[in-house]
Amino acid sequence: MLVRAACPHDCPDTCGMLVTVEDGVAVKIQGDPSMPFTQGTLCTKVAHYLERTYSPDRLLHPLKRVGPKGSGRFERISWDQALDEIAARLKPLAEHSPESILPLNYAGTMGMVQYSSMDRRFFHRLGASILDRSLCSSAGKAGIKATLGGSVGMDPERFDESKLILLWGANPVVSNLHLWSRVQEAKRRGAKVIAIDPYRSLSAEKCTQHVALLPGTDGALALGMMHVMIAEDLIDRDYIARHTLGFEQLAARVKQYTPQWTARTCGLQAEEVAQLARDYGSIKPAAIRLNYGMQRHAGGGIAARTVACLPALTGAWRDVAGGIVLTTADFYGFDHAALERPDLLGGRKPRVINHAQIGDALTALERPVKAVIVYNNNPVAVCPDSDKVLAGFRREDLYCVVMDSFLTDTADYADIVLPATTQLEHVDVHKSYGHLYVLANNPAIAPVGESLPNSEVFRRLAARMGFDEPCFGDSDEDICRTALSSASPRMRGVDWEGMKQTGWQRLNVAERFAPFAEGGFPTPSGKCEFYSVALERQGIDPLPFFNPPAESAQSNPALAGEYPLAFLSPPARNFLNSSFAHLKRFRELEGEPRLEMHEEDAAARAIADGDRVRVFNARGSLKLRARVNGKPRRGVVVAPSVWWKKYAPDGGNANNLTAQRTADLGGGATFYDCLVQVERLDANPTD
Repeated sequence: MLVRAACPHDCPDTCGMLVTVEDGVAVKIQGDPSMPFTQGTLCTKVAHYLERTYSPDRLLHPLKRVGPKGSGRFERISWDQALDEIAARLKPLAEHSPESILPLNYAGTMGMVQYSSMDRRFFHRLGASILDRSLCSSAGKAGIKATLGGSVGMDPERFDESKLILLWGANPVVSNLHLWSRVQEAKRRGAKVIAIDPYRSLSAEKCTQHVALLPGTDGALALGMMHVMIAEDLIDRDYIARHTLGFEQLAARVKQYTPQWTARTCGLQAEEVAQLARDYGSIKPAAIRLNYGMQRHAGGGIAARTVACLPALTGAWRDVAGGIVLTTADFYGFDHAALERPDLLGGRKPRVINHAQIGDALTALERPVKAVIVYNNNPVAVCPDSDKVLAGFRREDLYCVVMDSFLTDTADYADIVLPATTQLEHVDVHKSYGHLYVLANNPAIAPVGESLPNSEVFRRLAARMGFDEPCFGDSDEDICRTALSSASPRMRGVDWEGMKQTGWQRLNVAERFAPFAEGGFPTPSGKCEFYSVALERQGIDPLPFFNPPAESAQSNPALAGEYPLAFLSPPARNFLNSSFAHLKRFRELEGEPRLEMHEEDAAARAIADGDRVRVFNARGSLKLRARVNGKPRRGVVVAPSVWWKKYAPDGGNANNLTAQRTADLGGGATFYDCLVQVERLDANPTD
């Protein structure tokens, strides 16, 4: 039997999959060759997904803690025992202080059923604190919205037709595989491909050119490009006149951002800045793949907003292979209000807790969090300022429930652990943030052990809490139909029953989709807004400007005097956030936690390739193996991440060093706004 499925993980590609099942056992997983964007290929991680589903380390039964928090010592209990206990602990909190309950979930699965439906209904009905899920992309999305009107952009399927491609803070070899195949095809056809990144990533190594700017200076580079493009008339004045707002003010603003200023700010050469602007202003069609790394600093929202101005200046939107894309998520018209039912709050307005500041929230003495329900998430590994996060989870008075398929770093601190299904065992419906297709996930096998889908756990908890609203009786397939029952014209013809059979459907958009060729931006003005009234109303400069990182030599020279190196922790090739980092195959492929360094930075500290080093700042420290390979630019060190702490030699990971500070827009996390110092521990490459 062949079952059509969809990859659930936090990746823009959202691949179509085929699962071969024999006698109730999944024996093969492969890409769906009929799915136009992903074309039958899977990344190396998901190609081995059966190892995840059938791992000997799978959680198969509910567990109750019997050892100290963090010891990972549990005993088996029944589902009834587990759910009865959870309900008994939640009921008095819900009655007297519902805001002391916090859902702590993120994007371990991106499906609407398991990620954002029955669970949200449950916590809205409780009146629990609301989690601002800000770890990944919220600053960039807010910045793009200020310029373009939403999380919208060019069709990634058309990158192979572009003549100039800027991979801006993007490493698609690792995190956007099916876009990379199109970038390679464009390059074979003669396109110029330029990586803009402080780090010579696997993608940058294969590009025509690598612009290695300083971390957090992307907005400055875009402003310098605008200066040159406008001064040398490398712009589309007709498109600007008809489809943009605020050009004259923008032109006056960018006069101050000369190539010389930009070069000093970004750590580049002035001619490098000018040539990049000339290329972008003259080569058509030109596409920009903007990715989330560049917005993970204090000025990240404004930086994304600034870069997003570039295509309208050149009229790149006129062509299907021109424009910019950070995410395509807002092209979908899923009915999120019907899925999540915020009306169940009944007029209550619970506090909002930022995901990036969980360490502070869990250790606060005022209005303390008393219970957390963790699912699709491993906050002990992935949240910034780990020492504070751990301090929160170690609290004996914090009641913690973790729903997962594995005993994660976070599950070690749980009072109750509930076994969750994997993607092969439940129903779901998926949108994408990297293409324009909706996908169905059909369950291929029965749940392994006693595992249950998230949706079913929250149904059962709702019943025990006495919630009798009809929405808690919706089946998973009812939820899929609800997601698709939208009035959006782009959702016309997208049908759950049909999609279960085909596996996927394209949104109702043109085959050659150029969304803003004739303007029509989803902004208040209907134009690309160089001048944003929405930002002005928030007390933010309505025109693009350079908003620097909080931790850099330029913005904070005193801090840089103590911690002179910028620290980046981009995704490791063989992990996906913290997913897959527990599986032996992928840990062995990744090797060991490492710190990549520029030769000059290593030499200044008497560090040789293979030495063990200590990386530290005021927030924490960790020990890594130095790899002196010159991939980071001078002044930058890179630790591919995210390792589970229990599998790291010293029990730490990159988030021992990162800050809970949030970005200028959207409350985004600032993982890549981090200064450190590095010292050699020894010179034994095998220790």
